[in-house]
Amino acid sequence: MKDVLNNEKLNILNHSCAHLLAHAVKKLYPDAKFWVGPVIEEGFYYDIDLGDKSLTEEDLSQIEKEMKKISKSNKLIKRIELSKEEALEMFKDDIYKIDLIQRMDENDNVISAYKQEDFIDLCRGPHVESTKELKYFKLLKVSGAYWKGDAKNKMLQRIYGICFSNQGDLDSHLKALEEAKSCDHRKICKDLDIFMSHELVGSGLPLWLPNGAFIFHELEEYIKKKEYDLGYEHVYTPCLATSNLYKISGHWDHYREDMFPLMERDGEEFVLRPMNCPHHMLIYKNELHSYKDLPIRIGELAHDFRFESSGAVCGIERVRTFCQNDAHLFVRPDQIEDEFHRVVDLILDVYKDFNITPLSFRLSLRDPENKEKYFPDDEMWEKAESTIRKVLDDIDIDYIEAKGEAAFYGPKLDVQIKTAVGHELSLSTCQLDFLLPERFELNYIDSDGSKKRPVVIHRAILGSIDRFIAYLVEVTKGAFPLWLSPKQINIIPVNNQYHLEYANKIKDMLNEKGFRVSVDSRDEKVSYKMRECAMSKIPYTLILGDKEKEEEIISYRHRSNDETISLNIDEFIKKLNKEIKDKLIN
Repeated sequence: MKDVLNNEKLNILNHSCAHLLAHAVKKLYPDAKFWVGPVIEEGFYYDIDLGDKSLTEEDLSQIEKEMKKISKSNKLIKRIELSKEEALEMFKDDIYKIDLIQRMDENDNVISAYKQEDFIDLCRGPHVESTKELKYFKLLKVSGAYWKGDAKNKMLQRIYGICFSNQGDLDSHLKALEEAKSCDHRKICKDLDIFMSHELVGSGLPLWLPNGAFIFHELEEYIKKKEYDLGYEHVYTPCLATSNLYKISGHWDHYREDMFPLMERDGEEFVLRPMNCPHHMLIYKNELHSYKDLPIRIGELAHDFRFESSGAVCGIERVRTFCQNDAHLFVRPDQIEDEFHRVVDLILDVYKDFNITPLSFRLSLRDPENKEKYFPDDEMWEKAESTIRKVLDDIDIDYIEAKGEAAFYGPKLDVQIKTAVGHELSLSTCQLDFLLPERFELNYIDSDGSKKRPVVIHRAILGSIDRFIAYLVEVTKGAFPLWLSPKQINIIPVNNQYHLEYANKIKDMLNEKGFRVSVDSRDEKVSYKMRECAMSKIPYTLILGDKEKEEEIISYRHRSNDETISLNIDEFIKKLNKEIKDKLIN
């Protein structure tokens, strides 16, 4: 799939096609009002206020037909330049355009708009010269989007589309989108019985089935082993706390809208926790620490709760309750660089195990102009941002900077990856925090006997385990590596009467060695059972007949091919153990 944003020709086509979409919508729905219609990597979208109207797939077909009519009519597209006063007058009945105009840079003396027939819209451009150049497009989907991305504002209709310069490129793109759907973790997880949802439980609240629970458990044990070896100590903390905890931490002022509502009991106010750092601050504060004790690394596989909008919920990739592979490192200032380096090394070590190639390392910074989102302490922010830049430069990590993406208490390193279906996600994070130690009055006794503040490094390696599983499902299409597969081996006796006893004997031998094995003794054809194994993505299928029983060997097929291989059971076990040790992943 092509990157529209970084292709100048496609960028112009899609920018123009967004206006073609808006023009068609205005013809079909005269009262429609329009917010913004930017070009994105996958094409374009337009946010539209249609009152109480909720668009359907059939509506998209009608809008496409209208777009084609306008395209064929060959309307010239003209650039118009306006003063701010002229623009305010032209769009005086449109609250969305008025808002855009009023927020434009005061230094912009000229405001540009583009006109085609009787439709006119604000835009910097450039655009194509005529609507006839917009022939090869497709509207892809419609979803809800809050005005300005703020849940307090009205929900608008967001229509996504794509435009190309020829039919071949459009067809190739649509085919790639269809192929991506086959990797969608929601479909694969349903087929493999990994998780389920139910309206009686609620949106964004997955129920992990036995297969999914096994994968979850194995990932927990995997990352805990890594962390134990690096000196982390794990804790358990409650899934709720009083609102006062989050008022001290600052989350109440900066994160309240993303929390679940208050629960009041016996004169106290409780809330489900959205993150774990305040709990860990209290654990650190529970006893006196010397400078010799630091660094102290507190880890937890913690279940957190955030009220994602229904439109944002997506399978187990974005949920309302999730398990975070969280940890907080309490360090002296002179230990920051070394500990941050260790965190990056751990991230890269884990990514090597899972064959993950990072898309980018992103240094997320505050926006100094946003006084509401970020804690107002310029000196603290400058110190934190310069420290983390130095660390990244010293350990020679290439990174991009993203203004306005930091947590409210400090800058962070986000490791961006791209899923098999094209979603860009932050998987691992590492944040530097000078604020929370101050707010919780954390101390350690320095070598001179004075009290000093530790610095806290927040980090999550797997991030959300739920999201990590979604990523693995999509990248492997459900064909998990042997060590993560809920069922590793399925044994099929060719004939139950003659071979079932031998099949059970082999099963017992493999079970004793710790492998997860089943015997399929159903009264079905061998070929049918083997097809079912392939559909279930079980790594190994053993077919045991007369030869295997007489020679006391096994014959197996791996899910990746149709080759049947025979060997003795000890050699097979040795092969399995090596594959598990190497954590091979496709």
